[in-house]
Amino acid sequence: MENKEILVAPVTQRDGTSNLARFNRAIMNSDMQKYLGTVLGSRKEQFVNNLLAVVGNDVKLQACTPTSLVYAATKATALGLPLDPNLGFAYIIPYKNTKRAKELQHIADPKGGAPIEKEVEVATQVQEAQFQIGWKGFVQLAQRSGLFEHINAGPVYEGELTGIDKKSGEPDFSGKKVSDKVIGYFAYFKLLNGFQKTHYMSVDEVREHAKRYSQTFSSSYDKVRASSKWNTDFDAMATKTVVKLLLSKYAPLSVEQPGIAQLKDAIRTDQGVIDDQGNPEYVDGTTDEQQAAVIVDARKEELRQKGSKAPELM
Repeated sequence: MENKEILVAPVTQRDGTSNLARFNRAIMNSDMQKYLGTVLGSRKEQFVNNLLAVVGNDVKLQACTPTSLVYAATKATALGLPLDPNLGFAYIIPYKNTKRAKELQHIADPKGGAPIEKEVEVATQVQEAQFQIGWKGFVQLAQRSGLFEHINAGPVYEGELTGIDKKSGEPDFSGKKVSDKVIGYFAYFKLLNGFQKTHYMSVDEVREHAKRYSQTFSSSYDKVRASSKWNTDFDAMATKTVVKLLLSKYAPLSVEQPGIAQLKDAIRTDQGVIDDQGNPEYVDGTTDEQQAAVIVDARKEELRQKGSKAPELM
């Protein structure tokens, strides 16, 4: 038998920690520097400086695995979206994630016999960085595509909504604002070919969407709910939701051109922990049926391509 640790009982929980010094070592690692040079070219130095600044100012991000931070930031860079939280285009959000894996453990025999080899499912609590796009980021990517004449989004105040056309589904906002009470949120675009569409959701509909798709917002723990961006910045999340749903349902995502490919990739990867191939794992689940279709379509395309793989650094 191999010389392995003998455990009194199966260990099913392992805690991992991370800090700023660990992140600094990881990003300056020669293998990581080589990877970043391959992926970013001349933009590598600026990327590293910006990421060091973002992580250095956020204790919670410092607890995230270095690779998840690098992948999230790389995705933002690939989309051309700055990570400065004050600009509102893209963010890196820390989330706790549970990783499960099988491992063989040697458990002491309570009767004094030889240790028993047992396969145990081990759960490791890991803090990872989630890539998240702000509503301004989606608007920016739509504008860059070259297919949109207009795109806009924002709150709807009491008195402004006069009705919704039953045939077209288009809301009428011709009413006069009577108070500062927000009753809902809208997103609108018009394409150069003349097609236009508006998506409207009431405040209650937005809250139901958040409860359905955000594990943090729907958590039974007060502390977890309080940390959700749905609580700390409801207006921005609500506006982002109507913009994203409008684009995922009605934007011309099947058009083959670089600008639309970026917009489709943004919808696919938003609110995901990015892996070494640029694919998302949804920690705080936010996908809907329309986004799922985009993911399948994009995944088919990715299978035809090979990407650079970053070194595994914890």
